[in-house]
Amino acid sequence: MAVELCLLLLLFCGSTISEVQPIYKPPPGTLDFGFVPAKTYDTGAYHEPGAIGILFKIVHAFLYLVQPNTFPQDLIRKLAQQQFGNTQGDYQKPENVVLTLQAIYYEIGFIVSAALGLLFILLLPLVGLCFCMCRCCDNCGGEMHQRQKKNADCQRSCFATFLFVASLIISVGVLCAYAANQHLTNQVRGAKKLVNSNFKDLKIFLNDTPAQIDYLVNQYNTTKDKALSDLNNVGPVLGTRVQEQLGKEVRPALDAALTMAGAIRETKEALENVSVSVEVLQEGTERLHANLTDVKMHLSNTLNDSACNAAQAASTCNIIRNSLAQLNINANFSGLPGVSLQLARINDVLKIDLSSLVQKGYAAFNDTPDLVVNQTRNILSAVPYIKSVLESIGSNITTFTRALPVQKILADLMVHLTQSEAYVQDYFPLVEQYDFYRWLGCLILCCMLVLILVFYYLGLLCGTCGYDKHASPTTRGCISNTGGNFLMAGVGFSFLFSWVLMIVVVLTFVTGGNVEKLVCEPFEDKNLFKVLDTPYLLNKHWKNYLAGIIFKNPNVNLTFEKVYSDCKENKGIYTSLHLEHLFNINELLNISMYTEDVALKIEHIQINLSKIILLDEIGKENLLNFSSSGIDGIDFSAYLTEINKSVTKVDLLSFANDLEARADQLPKGALENALKGHANNIRMIHNQQVVPLEQAMSTLNQSIRLLKRTSSELMVKVKNVISAVNAAQDLINNNASQVIVQETKKYMDTIIGYFEQYTEWVKESISMEVAACKPIANVIDTAVDIFLCSYIADSVNTFWFGLGGSSMFLIPAIIFAVKLSKYYRRMDTEDVYDDTENGNNGYHKEHLYGIHNPVFTSSVEQW
Repeated sequence: MAVELCLLLLLFCGSTISEVQPIYKPPPGTLDFGFVPAKTYDTGAYHEPGAIGILFKIVHAFLYLVQPNTFPQDLIRKLAQQQFGNTQGDYQKPENVVLTLQAIYYEIGFIVSAALGLLFILLLPLVGLCFCMCRCCDNCGGEMHQRQKKNADCQRSCFATFLFVASLIISVGVLCAYAANQHLTNQVRGAKKLVNSNFKDLKIFLNDTPAQIDYLVNQYNTTKDKALSDLNNVGPVLGTRVQEQLGKEVRPALDAALTMAGAIRETKEALENVSVSVEVLQEGTERLHANLTDVKMHLSNTLNDSACNAAQAASTCNIIRNSLAQLNINANFSGLPGVSLQLARINDVLKIDLSSLVQKGYAAFNDTPDLVVNQTRNILSAVPYIKSVLESIGSNITTFTRALPVQKILADLMVHLTQSEAYVQDYFPLVEQYDFYRWLGCLILCCMLVLILVFYYLGLLCGTCGYDKHASPTTRGCISNTGGNFLMAGVGFSFLFSWVLMIVVVLTFVTGGNVEKLVCEPFEDKNLFKVLDTPYLLNKHWKNYLAGIIFKNPNVNLTFEKVYSDCKENKGIYTSLHLEHLFNINELLNISMYTEDVALKIEHIQINLSKIILLDEIGKENLLNFSSSGIDGIDFSAYLTEINKSVTKVDLLSFANDLEARADQLPKGALENALKGHANNIRMIHNQQVVPLEQAMSTLNQSIRLLKRTSSELMVKVKNVISAVNAAQDLINNNASQVIVQETKKYMDTIIGYFEQYTEWVKESISMEVAACKPIANVIDTAVDIFLCSYIADSVNTFWFGLGGSSMFLIPAIIFAVKLSKYYRRMDTEDVYDDTENGNNGYHKEHLYGIHNPVFTSSVEQW
């Protein structure tokens, strides 16, 4: 009942998960809900045994040999569900007989081992009694006479070695038993800290849960404030969305129109550049032609000088004279057609500022949010109503939270927890006291074996150290005789204590071994939970026992294994126990009934965007006038033909340099100086006339090529721009309503998406963070895995393993001790060696053994 009350705290949070699933889920703005306040649990439900863990593993391996069968789930289910003892004939039923045989088959290892232990318990005291009676009758080694043999030393050494080895094995077993006994005591003394840690985590679990619930509830305000903020800005937000959707068509059309307006301006500049450049080139080439003609005339006069007739200068002068024909212009711009008509038409087109008209279209389109704001004022009138609805939802959440008996439940649970903790604290000293009694009892059992070992070790020590191989059996020393007595004392105590030890071993073996195989191992691999989850096992009327306890509905699929696994992973208790089956308050937080009114108001928005004019008829006519301006009729090939030519037939700088070089070949004199003067004159003509002409040709080339690109399919380009503008205008005038409806639905889905984010966050928080039930799993692990299995079962199993092994090796130790004592104790009679009796190899005959003959005794003494 306490668990149910604790879990009740979380029920209302889970129901915040709305059942409304919209068809379209846009990515809404991400809301930051922060982190659910949570503290870290301290308990680490894990036990590391340390060095003794090696012994635990050895014992587990031994138990596997005794009981190699897997956990019998089906057998336990059938045994639990089967009725025994209701009537006298129940045990004779075939199905009960079969189950009994199956149980015996599963436990056959323990049964055989326990039977051997019982046989040990029954036979060893009986054998000891018979052995004592037999020795009292001077039989079974009770006769104080030892027959001397040739291999006596070898037998004595073997018996001593075997006894020593058996004693060592018994010692190891005693150490194992003592270590297990001490380990259990140490763990019990240290268990108080682990218990307190579990109580501390449970208190954290109870104290933090209300704060976590309050945090989840308070985060509803974050969702509400964001939704109201968007509703208050419905005009700008919706207008911006509508503008973004329409802009996918409108902006490219206006951009194309604006680009065309720029092309008109560039065309005008290109035409002006062509007109100016052609005029400059025509005047420049005429002037250049005249100057080159003068240069050729002066050079020809110079070459006609008598100095050129000399033998040394004749060939040079002839070469120069033959190259004078190259001094002439190459390009002729006088025949190029003019562009004044096209320029005049472009100027007429530019009288209308197309760029300004396009910018007006941009401005009108950018006013879309304002138009939407002005036409959605009816939505703003609904905002106070929506706000009151959301406020009422928040108030309902708070009211419902306060209506739940949270504080009372927490107080009751805390009282129970405090009482339980006080009970544990009060009785823990009693537990330690009882554990001390247990420790003392186990220590006494170990001391029994230690006492036997002390006699054996003293017997071996005294017998080995005091043995004199030259002494006869009747003259052995006191130390050797004492060693033999110690060995026989050990044998006596072995018979006295062995059956008591074996009783303890059998009881702890059957109990501890079955706890390990039937509880600890299936708990570790969760097979134990599967048995508990068997339908109708714990209650023949309930399919699922845990669901029946918590929900009073056994048909709910709630299993021990799933709950334990979820809590082990530190999931929220709401998810672990499926608490949604207890309470359903979806209707309390289901705002679909309110959002329907808001959606209807928004969906009936009527927005008229026909006032937006992207480009009027004047602008379109201006574009058509540009396309018919005639620039596509310019003879571009004629221009490009002349532009691709050089200004002169020969590079004047190269010609001047070559002329100067040839002048250097002539004899020093007036002819040489005259030719160098003409070379300098040619260089000056190049710099002053040819270079400007080349620059003008470059400008003309760029302008002509620009005009050629612009005029290419100009009419098609203009029509495409006008078609794009008309299509965008048609979208605004006729299809904007569809865009508005679509964006309105997206906008409404965004508003609802905020609440979906909230519910998803609440769901995730409840599943993983709120009331994380790790302490519950820790309590189970502490009780079963640590206390029962690691502390008690492993220690008890190791104790009987060491004690049982030591008890079993008492049997060979008894045999070897009895045999060996004969070699250490002082005998009453002995075999006498006689030199005259060769027939019997120096020993007396058997009829003389053990008979006290004073004649023989005196003869021996005299000898």
